[in-house]
Amino acid sequence: MRLYLASRSPRRRELLTQIGVAFDTVLFREGVRSDGDTDETPGVGEDPVAYVERIARAKAAHGQRLVSERHLPPQPVLAADTTLEFAGQIIGKPADATDATDILRRLSGRSHRVLTGVAVTHLGRTEYVLSVSEVRFRPLDEDEIRHYVLSGEPLDKAGAYGIQGRAGLFVDHLAGSYSGVVGLPLCETGELLKRFGWRF
Repeated sequence: MRLYLASRSPRRRELLTQIGVAFDTVLFREGVRSDGDTDETPGVGEDPVAYVERIARAKAAHGQRLVSERHLPPQPVLAADTTLEFAGQIIGKPADATDATDILRRLSGRSHRVLTGVAVTHLGRTEYVLSVSEVRFRPLDEDEIRHYVLSGEPLDKAGAYGIQGRAGLFVDHLAGSYSGVVGLPLCETGELLKRFGWRF
């Protein structure tokens, strides 16, 4: 069995490969020609749990539309969204290096939640799962933050860090799914795919 992965994330590709799921990618447009159906701008006061579900479902639905428009063979479409919740606020990808620095300063020495929603759609049916993990950073000094931001690693990641990269040094506690924090919770994703006939 194969599926379409509606994501540009190399981490999600690696994680699907890790569990033996064969997939093809369906890519959305980026930049000024980006697909409006997958706009990740949070609504005013939008609840983080509702937000991550809305975006994951929208990505899956849009991926399914692209499969149909491109006359590709029908197979399930998997999409995911990862966001960070800190003090009730949604923290997505940083706008620039200054924003990344500000986010890391806020997270220093404190706990936050990482929410990853996964949606699979096929033949008019959509199923969804949510992974919630709690992550605590040890206190970070200004030099550590500056060097990490200069590496460029935080600029394309929700919450301005990648636990699987250099920021693994920052995490002194994790409760939940490591792979969920990376971007695709493997246990939950496997259980979701079983609903569509996958056997592992």
